[in-house]
Amino acid sequence: MNRPANLASVWPTGQLQARAQRGHRYARLSLEHPAKMLPGIARHAVTTFTRPGDVVLDPLCGIGTTLVEAAHLGREGLGFELEPKWASIARHNLHLAQTQGAEGEARVHTGEAAQLAQTVAAQPEQAGRVSLLLTSPPYGAMTHGLVRSARDGAKAVDKWSYRYSRTRARANLAHQPMGELLASFTDILSGCRALLAPGAHVVITTRPFRSGGGLVDFPGQTMAAAQAAGLAPVGRCAALMCALRDGGTVARSSFFASLEASRLRRRGAAAHVVQHEDALILRNPAEEAHT
Repeated sequence: MNRPANLASVWPTGQLQARAQRGHRYARLSLEHPAKMLPGIARHAVTTFTRPGDVVLDPLCGIGTTLVEAAHLGREGLGFELEPKWASIARHNLHLAQTQGAEGEARVHTGEAAQLAQTVAAQPEQAGRVSLLLTSPPYGAMTHGLVRSARDGAKAVDKWSYRYSRTRARANLAHQPMGELLASFTDILSGCRALLAPGAHVVITTRPFRSGGGLVDFPGQTMAAAQAAGLAPVGRCAALMCALRDGGTVARSSFFASLEASRLRRRGAAAHVVQHEDALILRNPAEEAHT
């Protein structure tokens, strides 16, 4: 399957800090989500894999970053979100985009993604319309949210906004053990295939994380889950969270990522802070696409 002619293996998506990228496009409450997609990554993926007027789907849309950036680029959006709080904020962010002159529009449905995909695809005018599925699975217990530490003037480390929901609802992927989470993600992608056009691209952003001092290849596990859903791999790119400056990089490290790397280095381990998201690129096989 052909790749877009302008597909680069490294995406310079971290030139601005996340807060600066969101700027006035997102409501203040958006900051409470524990694992927001970087707007620059969403913009790069939408620009690369779609054209104005195309439909972009995010089945785990959170505060609606994928949809907001797609709307500002003149694309149509469709989002699914299990948690009512995040779905409400996503709709608010989309309304904000409209007031700022975004040419595209999007709809957010609240509920379990695989079930919503089946319901929406049952409408003849909706099946097979999506040109790009862009999403990011949750990291579960590895999410740290917002942090204040000594470098911010705090006497002790304090963290907040690190939970996807106040309840431990098992339907939320973030509350599932890793094996179950990946299986659920496969089910979501399988259900969404009915909405994808033949040959539509799927971009999944994720990153490795440390557990017990070791680095877990979550991107590799996520790619396997996507292939189990019947999607065909196209490539794996690095979407930078750091900035490129004068031939070097400017790190954008979270407090806990920096702390863990420092601890491992003191033990003699060659540990580095992850400075990119893995952008996993797949396609919906034309010869097997659902109708």
